[in-house]
Amino acid sequence: MVLAATTLKSLAVWAAILALAIVNGGLREAILVPTLGNTIGLALSGLLLSALIIAVSFATLPWLGVRRIAQLLAVGMGWAALTMVFEFTFGLWQGKTWAVLFDAYKFKGGNMWPLVLLVTALAPCIGAKLRGWA
Repeated sequence: MVLAATTLKSLAVWAAILALAIVNGGLREAILVPTLGNTIGLALSGLLLSALIIAVSFATLPWLGVRRIAQLLAVGMGWAALTMVFEFTFGLWQGKTWAVLFDAYKFKGGNMWPLVLLVTALAPCIGAKLRGWA
């Protein structure tokens, strides 16, 4: 029962992260890239999203009730996996090719997506460290 509750809570937190990512994408396309250019806008957007994910993780860790490193890693890896499934599913639904989808996983032109995924996977551990738990 505890595992099911933690899983549901983790899904809820991931949904909040997803909402922030969508808002961040809108900010990137509407303001950052037009104002700062593609390279700087993409980089800043990736760093901002990474910071937001860490902040959400930090804020929700007590509610999630996970403290052991294995639990923290499981939650973070789950978030990263869900994010990748969402990105590929949504991208394919939009008609993007596999080549275009995989291109997002390269550090080029200011793209920070691989870093965002790494931060997502490690965010619960980072949040625990910031809380002094680890």
